[in-house]
Amino acid sequence: MNKYFSALALAVTVVTATFSQNVIAIDIAAGEQIFSANCAACHLGGKNLIIPEKTLAKDVLVENGMNSVDAITTQVTNGKGAMPAFGGRLESDDINNVANYVLSQSESGWD
Repeated sequence: MNKYFSALALAVTVVTATFSQNVIAIDIAAGEQIFSANCAACHLGGKNLIIPEKTLAKDVLVENGMNSVDAITTQVTNGKGAMPAFGGRLESDDINNVANYVLSQSESGWD
């Protein structure tokens, strides 16, 4: 019986360690700093100074299929249209943080 519990505990530990390595930590404060340094020139306050109708407001993100961390991450990494690609300039954790920041700000109305 003791062997059974030891094997079960080992299996749980291995599975937990495997899944925890695949989880990316989210740091909204770091995302805000990255946004301020790299994005605010065009997107201050969630606006868009280049293409005014493509703001970072929640309804606009939904309308353009950009209302998920994955979609925003892809846009920031690869760029599109007038938006440059930041994949070569920012680390993937930084892009993940800024994507989460943008999504959280869109939810709160960029106040």
